Parts: sequence; C-alpha cells; structure tokens
Amino acid sequence: MSSQISVSIVEDDESLRLALVGLIRSLGHNARGFGSAEEFLEKRDGPCNCVITDIQMPGLSGIEMTRKLRESGYQAPVIMITARTEAALEQQAYASGALCVLHKPFETGALLHCLERALAA
Repeated sequence: MSSQISVSIVEDDESLRLALVGLIRSLGHNARGFGSAEEFLEKRDGPCNCVITDIQMPGLSGIEMTRKLRESGYQAPVIMITARTEAALEQQAYASGALCVLHKPFETGALLHCLERALAA
C-alpha cells in the first residue's frame, strides 16, 4: 500500500486512538491521532484521505465535527465509531456524511472493510 495515503484518527480514548494509529500505520499508510474534534479542526493540515472518528467525545461530537467539515467543503470520507446502539444516532451519523458506522467493540476486519470503501471513494 502507498505511504501517500493519510488517515486521521479523532478519538478521545488515548489507548484506542493509539491502537488505531498503529493499525493504520501497519498497513503502510500515514496516520495522525487527535484527542478531540476541536483539536482535529484546529490542527489538521495537508491532505487526508479518510477520517476515523468517535461519535461521543467531550466538546464537539464526531457528528457535529463531520457536519462542520461538510459545510466547509471538506470531502474526505468519514468512518464513525460508537459504543452507543440507538438507531437514531446511527441515522444522524449517516445524515451528517458518515460513510460507515461501526459499533464498539468492532472487528478489525470490519474497520478494514470500511477503510477500503473509503479509500476507493
């Protein structure tokens, strides 16, 4: 895989964020971790081929962050992850522009499938 692919991980749980960054890097991609939606919106720079974000975070949620990104014209695919199971939350995630919604705990294969879809988009 090309090292030119860049994935941003937005997750307030540091251990999960580091694990996801490690997984993406193990695939040969660039990966950057951000501890909050606000940090991502403030510090993102350079190209990004995909964003993986938690939905529930202190401050802006992953859904709110994705809406802000779409309103500003940012078109990178977004994969959302959540521990919550409400159908309405999943509908909100897709309505905000999510490509995939994964429920914790999720299988690595499910994330990789979503990532493949995102990078093919």
